Formats: sequence, C-alpha cells, structure tokens
Amino acid sequence: MTPRVLVLGGTAEARALAQELDAAGVAVVSSLAGRVARPRLPAGEVHVGGFGGPEALGRWLTERTITAVVDATHPFAQRISASAAQATANAGVPLLRLERPGWQAAEGDRWHWVDDLPQAAGAIGELGARRVLLTTGRQDLAAFAQDDVRWFLIRCVDPPDVALPARHEVLLDRGPYTLKGELALIDAHGIDAVVTKDSGGPLTEAKLHAARARGLPVVVVRRPPRQDVPTVRTVAEAAGWVCPPPSG
Repeated sequence: MTPRVLVLGGTAEARALAQELDAAGVAVVSSLAGRVARPRLPAGEVHVGGFGGPEALGRWLTERTITAVVDATHPFAQRISASAAQATANAGVPLLRLERPGWQAAEGDRWHWVDDLPQAAGAIGELGARRVLLTTGRQDLAAFAQDDVRWFLIRCVDPPDVALPARHEVLLDRGPYTLKGELALIDAHGIDAVVTKDSGGPLTEAKLHAARARGLPVVVVRRPPRQDVPTVRTVAEAAGWVCPPPSG
C-alpha cells in the first residue's frame, strides 16, 4: 500500500519531516493546532484545527486511508498526543512519536527544576527574582497573573489572551534566537531570572547560554509524562520508519 501519513504538530521537526516525505513522493498531511496566527506551513497537504477528540480522529484516519501517524507535536502538547494514541489504537494505524531531546544542564548553569507552572511561579519568589524573562508560551501565563511584586518580560509568538501579571511587558517574537541577541535582551531589561519549559531544540536554546553567561538562575519546567509508544529523536529516524530502506 502506498504510504499516506498524518504528521501531527507545527514544530520544526514536523515541518522537516513533511518536507522529506513530500520530496520522497509520500502523500503527507500535516495537522496544525491553529493556535498561531501566521504558522510556518509545511510541504504537502495541511489540516488546521482539531479533530474533535480521539473517536473523531480515529474515523478521520479510516476515511482518509491513513497508513501511519507521526506525532511530532510540542513536548508539552499532552492532549493531542493522548488523543493520537487512543485514535490510532482504535483504528489499527501504526503510531510513532518524534520528540526532540530535552536540554541538558552544563557547567555553570543554575537550573531549578519544577513539575509545572504553579511551581515555577513559586520558585521565582523563593529565588528572590525581581525582573523575570518568561518564555513559557502565551497559554500558560495564568500561574503568574497574581504576582504583583515582580516585573515580567513575556515573550511569545502571538499576543496572550489570558490574565497577565500586573507589572509586565509583552515581546512578540519568534526564534531562532542568538546568544548575542539574548544577552542584549537580558542586559537591556535588567533580567535577573529566566523561566522556561524544557522544550529542547536549538531554536530557543540561546537564552540558556545567555543566562549561564550572566550567572542567572533558570527555572525549568519538566516535560509531562507521555503515552508508552515507539519514540525516535530525529527526523531521519522518523522518515526511515515511514519508508524503510529495502532489505538485502
């Protein structure tokens, strides 16, 4: 059967995989959540928006004769990953998780690991931070909304539509970022702590190098638990799973 693949996610890895599969002649459909106003569109067909839950997604897979699904969503996109695991099991469609490795602390880093955003909000208080670079995404800011002590530089791609801290500035920007640029940002705003999720990948890693260079503490939110599905770390591995090389 000719492969017809659904790639879930608007990540850089998802786009790279769609490009590779499309170039190889594989019919690929990329699914984007639709939460970013101007997403970077991948090669091939694009589906924008949700599917309506695992049952509806399972029916969609059957109706579109999808032969395989690659979940390349963001490491913190729990809901769609859970839905994909249930839907593919119900529809009898193979599922692969493509997830970039998390970041690793290096010598000189002052990282403080927490399990969620409320813990992150508490951690910056314990650290005595006063001016915080907040890079957790626009949908996860409610945990900091009641903080009227600290000043926050909130960096996200699109304007946030949730409650925000009383003292803040919103910076709309999209990676990749550079060490030089991140150092300039930290210095210009007098940042004394950074809050981030363990998203991994090189596009936004420069803030960690900048924090190390300035001796700043970084509060890092751990990745949530995932379903037990086959997982690879690279686009090449995912492409090889979809289109295995001929044996012999």
